[in-house]
Amino acid sequence: MAESEKTIEQLEILAKILLRCTVFGFVLLLFWFGIYMSLGDLVYDLHGQMFGLSQHELNLIHYCGMGFVKLSVFVFFLFPWLAIKLVLRNTA
Repeated sequence: MAESEKTIEQLEILAKILLRCTVFGFVLLLFWFGIYMSLGDLVYDLHGQMFGLSQHELNLIHYCGMGFVKLSVFVFFLFPWLAIKLVLRNTA
């Protein structure tokens, strides 16, 4: 196998891994959102009293956390996957 074919194969494998990581990241976000929306009062009762947080502060923490996870998934998984796909499309 030529060196360029081996590199292309490795990039394809890496692209598949990054795509799966992107999907898992968004599944995590959907799970977090679903739990927070359906059990929000329970989450507040548990964590609000434990750490002395108001409802507004807890909502803000969750909103910022979900935004951080979404941004991280884009930056570390989706954008590299797109870059690899563009490189592979140009080599074909």
